[in-house]
Amino acid sequence: MRYEKIIMNISLIGSILFMLSEGFMAYYTKSHSLLMDCIFDVTDLIMIGPFMVLVPLLYKPVTEKRPYGFSQVESLFVVIKYSVLLVITIQLVWDNLYTIFHGGRHVDGGSIAVFELAVCAGCLIIYILMYYFSRKYASLTIQAEIYIWKLDIISSFGVAVAFFIQILVKKTQFAWIAYYVDPVVAIVMACFLLIEPVKMIFVNLKNLVLFAPEQDIMDSIRFVAEKHMDKVYCDIEFLDVIQTGRKTWVEIYFKSHNDLINTKILLQLRNDIRAELRKEFDQVYVELIPSLPD
Repeated sequence: MRYEKIIMNISLIGSILFMLSEGFMAYYTKSHSLLMDCIFDVTDLIMIGPFMVLVPLLYKPVTEKRPYGFSQVESLFVVIKYSVLLVITIQLVWDNLYTIFHGGRHVDGGSIAVFELAVCAGCLIIYILMYYFSRKYASLTIQAEIYIWKLDIISSFGVAVAFFIQILVKKTQFAWIAYYVDPVVAIVMACFLLIEPVKMIFVNLKNLVLFAPEQDIMDSIRFVAEKHMDKVYCDIEFLDVIQTGRKTWVEIYFKSHNDLINTKILLQLRNDIRAELRKEFDQVYVELIPSLPD
């Protein structure tokens, strides 16, 4: 939890600084590319605050009243965050398409290019710091935050290059193209940024309704379980896996070859399976359940 708070604080401070600077430059230059970056940071900033309150709750043990703890709240949090971002991004795409069909937009390409290079350098510093601390602990939410900063680095550099090209184009017979650089760049950024929100919304909606995870996850869990179950001559009858937030519940229904169960062996078996799964999953709970005849 300590490292998670450090990482989220770094992201919070970085988001505030870049939001203010991008908001000022978007107003000063009238650039929708900068406005896109600013709105992206505002959305991220709005959602970081509630998550800082949520983090301690995610480590509370499950109870009869809350059998899944607060882990589903994390999935709901991610769905809301990316849904808001998705709606805003679609609206900005529409606005920029309107601009393209009405003569484009003139902006100060030189100022934007230099500013975006500075933003790219700043995002790189934040990313390196977050990546360093995430090596000790990285939940799904932290991975999402790191991914966002990686996108910021790429998008900032891409925008800087685009506006440097605009400066060069202005000196040629194709100077008219310069009026379309800003809206086109904003649309390209939006399309690039839409991929992750759509993906994360679907994944976390599945978590909220307690659907089984992707087949590759099921296969990896089954492989680990079967490897250990074979040692004690037990067969897996049914594998029930639920993922919600950062928690994974694994229920293994099994049948013994000789119809005898040694509780000490069963306990050791459960601990061995759980220990190996923890190398891949953040918080995993494993239960071994004998399969009884009807």
